[in-house]
Amino acid sequence: IPYVFGGGNRRGIDCSAFTQKAYACAGVDIPRTADIQYEYGRKLKQNQVQAGDLLFYTTYEPGASHCGIYIGSGKFIHAGSSTGVTVADAFTGYWGQRYYGACRVAN
Repeated sequence: IPYVFGGGNRRGIDCSAFTQKAYACAGVDIPRTADIQYEYGRKLKQNQVQAGDLLFYTTYEPGASHCGIYIGSGKFIHAGSSTGVTVADAFTGYWGQRYYGACRVAN
């Protein structure tokens, strides 16, 4: 699925719509935008992150402006603006330099 800012369907999706829809598939409702999703969950230190936790990055504006879901082994899945839905390194390289924080959302 390609990336579309503000998108939320199969024609195009953005990062926070992707995380919202993934959580909805698991029966968990979370807010729509990355910054509000960050405030919604219980904050975690990087060494506490587990598969299924939300990860946040600073991109086009200060604070939590991009998000994805940690899948383990230092990787996360997200809707990237240049890649569409993809798996990437969570804590190193491009995303590691932009890491903002993590949170856990309980049902």
